[in-house]
Amino acid sequence: MSRQIIIAENAGFCFGVKRAVEMTVDTNNDKKSKVYTLGPLIHNKDVVESLRDQGIYSIDNDYFGDLSSEDTVVIRSHGVSSNILEEIKKTGASIVDATCPYVTSIQRKARKYHSEGYLIVIVGDPKHPEVIGINGWCENTAIITKTGDELENLPDKVCVLSQTTEKQANYEKTLEAVSKLSQDVLAFNTICSATRERQESAYSVSKKADLMVVIGGKNSSNTKKLYEICKENCQNTILIENVYEIPDDLIEDSNLKIIGVTAGASTPDWVISEVINKLKGTSPS
Repeated sequence: MSRQIIIAENAGFCFGVKRAVEMTVDTNNDKKSKVYTLGPLIHNKDVVESLRDQGIYSIDNDYFGDLSSEDTVVIRSHGVSSNILEEIKKTGASIVDATCPYVTSIQRKARKYHSEGYLIVIVGDPKHPEVIGINGWCENTAIITKTGDELENLPDKVCVLSQTTEKQANYEKTLEAVSKLSQDVLAFNTICSATRERQESAYSVSKKADLMVVIGGKNSSNTKKLYEICKENCQNTILIENVYEIPDDLIEDSNLKIIGVTAGASTPDWVISEVINKLKGTSPS
């Protein structure tokens, strides 16, 4: 079967995720304490299972009472609120802060401009851990929105920030809405460069593809955005977490001459390689 596989130029682990995984594994290899991650380290089941196999388990806030000075807690790349950090410190456990530096920068902006009297508006998903964490740095007073359509009666001083994995169009819509309602608007496009690059390359590949395969965690915000972008150009777009979720009928479909592949920022290279090999028909039986 003659088939072309086009892989998006920017796909897979971003800097922040790669850094968090490496910091966690390195900390565990020291074997000086029991290592936990606060929540799943990244939104990828295969990676989380790999960490579990190494003895690194995910915990939530309810577990804090069981922590001691013998334990180490890794803060995942999404970051947490300042209050959560203080709670962990009270347990005596060591903290390894693997918050993505891009996210740390947003947290600092939220704290700074909130202290200067600005209302913080965050473009993003109110249930996403990154957004919850950022909101915690401005005393949970931020307005969180997807497109700004529902905004009204804003104060004069507003600071607009964005979840690192948000779509550029949503940020621009929100900024436009805020600018019509407030006089003193500070706007920081805090969508990270890795997100923009992945979205742009996924957009380009999906315009050429008969089938677009997006690889990433079902709970991953940036992966969902990639799926939405690809779906706009290629109705035949699927979202899978790993090679085992590829439908057999797609592998056998001779009408699929061009297959595009992209992957979220929490998808490791080995998962991407397995998917590509199966699409090529070269994966081991």
